[in-house]
Amino acid sequence: MNIAAETDFNTFWKKFKTAVVNSDKATVANLTKFPLSMPFGVNSVKTKAEFVKDYDRILNMEANAKRCFQATKPEQEGKGYAIYCTFKTLPESSNNRPIKYYFERTKMGWKFTGLDNINE
Repeated sequence: MNIAAETDFNTFWKKFKTAVVNSDKATVANLTKFPLSMPFGVNSVKTKAEFVKDYDRILNMEANAKRCFQATKPEQEGKGYAIYCTFKTLPESSNNRPIKYYFERTKMGWKFTGLDNINE
């Protein structure tokens, strides 16, 4: 990946992480691509309004996004990035990190595009 794309992602990530840490639902929604892909058996989130309404259920379904994002760095994966989080019942230091938030570059720049439990 070229340096410009990485810099773009770092700028996006700082904005996204800050919004999550501050529970700034509107900014997180603006940095999300819809429909937002969800784990197996969970319907995708189709609209910004639905995302904002169900924000806590979506972002913190199995992980504590705020805690995880403050302690964990995204990893490059293919053309995108992912951050792996532990279950909210486990300490953030746990190596059991199956909750994946992933980000892809879209025509509108970097966006949060999905959430998955890689164990399912």
